[in-house]
Parts: sequence; C-alpha cells; structure tokens
Amino acid sequence: MSTPSQFAAIEWRGREVRVEYVHIAPERSDAPLVVFLHEGLGSIAMWKDFPEKLCEAGGFRGLVFSRPAYGRSTPRDADEVWDVDFMHRQAHEVLPAFFDAIGIHEKPWLFGHSDGGSISLLYASRFPDHVAGLVVLAPHIFVEDVTVANIELARRAYLDTDMPKKLGRYHDDVDSAFWGWNRIWLHPPFKQWNIENELATIRCPVLAMQGVDDEYGTLRQIRDIALHVPQTQLLEIPDCGHSPHRDQPETAIVATVSFVRRHSPDQGKRSVES
Repeated sequence: MSTPSQFAAIEWRGREVRVEYVHIAPERSDAPLVVFLHEGLGSIAMWKDFPEKLCEAGGFRGLVFSRPAYGRSTPRDADEVWDVDFMHRQAHEVLPAFFDAIGIHEKPWLFGHSDGGSISLLYASRFPDHVAGLVVLAPHIFVEDVTVANIELARRAYLDTDMPKKLGRYHDDVDSAFWGWNRIWLHPPFKQWNIENELATIRCPVLAMQGVDDEYGTLRQIRDIALHVPQTQLLEIPDCGHSPHRDQPETAIVATVSFVRRHSPDQGKRSVES
C-alpha cells in the first residue's frame, strides 16, 4: 500500500486495542465503499497493491485494515487464546466497533478473503441492514479435513523453515499473528465449527469466488453458500489456488467491479478497466 497507515482505538476484550487502517481514494465521495478483510495470516501489507488496483478499476473508495493481532495492530496478549467463536467475535464486536471509531455510518461492500470472507458473511448475517453487498474469496463456512491438514503443514513450516522471517515483513509481532490463527484451527473442538445455518438472514447480493485448485477447501464451501443465500453468484476460477486476488487478480477485479456496478445503479457510470 502506498498510503501511510492510520490507527483507531477501540475497546475490546477489556482493553484498548489499536487498529491499523488505510483509506483509498476518499475523495470519491459518491462512490461505493469497499472494505477489505484479510485472510487468517493477512494484514494491510499482505494485500500489497491489490486494493488500490481494484478501487482504481471500479472508481471505488476503499478501506483496508489489519485485525487485532495482525499487521501493525495491537498484538494478542501473551495469555490470550482464541476460542471457537473467534470469527463471530470479529464480525459481531470488532468490526462494528472499528466502523464506529472511524465514523463509517454508510452501507459498505465487504471484500473478504478466507477467514475474512467468513467474517464478512457473519457480519452480513448479524447486521443485514448495514451492508450493501459481499464479495467473498475462498471463505470457510464449515471445517474440512483438507483445511486442517494444510494448516498442520503450515505449523510445521513455521517451526522448521524461515516462514517466520517471511511473515515478519507483514506483522509487527509475527508469533501473535501465526499462533492465534494456527492454534484455533487445529484445536479439536473447532472441527465442529459451522456457520451454514446463520447464512439465511443475509439479504444483500453476494459474489462468492474460489479457485478450483484451492488447497484449503473444496468448492462445497461456495456452492453451499448459494444453497442458503439464493442471491449468490458463484465464480469458480480455473488454474487458481486459495488466493484468487494473487493467483488470478484480473479475473477477481473484473468480476468484482462488474458485480458491484450491477448492484449499485445509483453510483454513476464508471467503466471496468481491463
């Protein structure tokens, strides 16, 4: 990201937490606002320039932030252990508090990847009148064996390779980011985590995309979203793994801009850049 980070303070888990964020093109005051929610090991920095490219292509405003424990946001306390409801708490507690802290009172579009996609779905389920629409990339709505197996491989890589050094480029406290995510996904009770029944209250349009070669989940994840949320549009992307915005960025950008424009008729006419 080329824009310097700002910080907002929220109260969460009984203490003040600092949340890192960046605005993209705030001068486009009449444009749709797209909020980017990163993956389980993500941050503002890990998105690189994708949010800026997407916002430029669609003429959108953007808001990118690092969830607590990630990027330059406040790390986890040393004794802080996340429970099975950790994504629910991000959707129901952190996101509303963050929006209030920085004065977001409109209906944004949520663009969420992986855990960020799940959090987006949970937010739209709990607050159906507070969101214009969702674009979710490789979201999780239940736990699959392939997901757990590859997260276990990530644990081994973190312990045995230079993975901490590589992740350290994106997080002030890399252990906070990695172990918060890894330990809860490998916690045996988390295998029962399932949000399918919570999706029925989502009323906004949903674009759910996933790589055909996703190593962290099968296409059942997005196909089952469509079973519970009839207004869902599916995009299954060939030659693409778990991160469509990195593996097939142009496909993700064109599909997202087209979808947002189709469902934002009052936002003026801006062409999709290809």
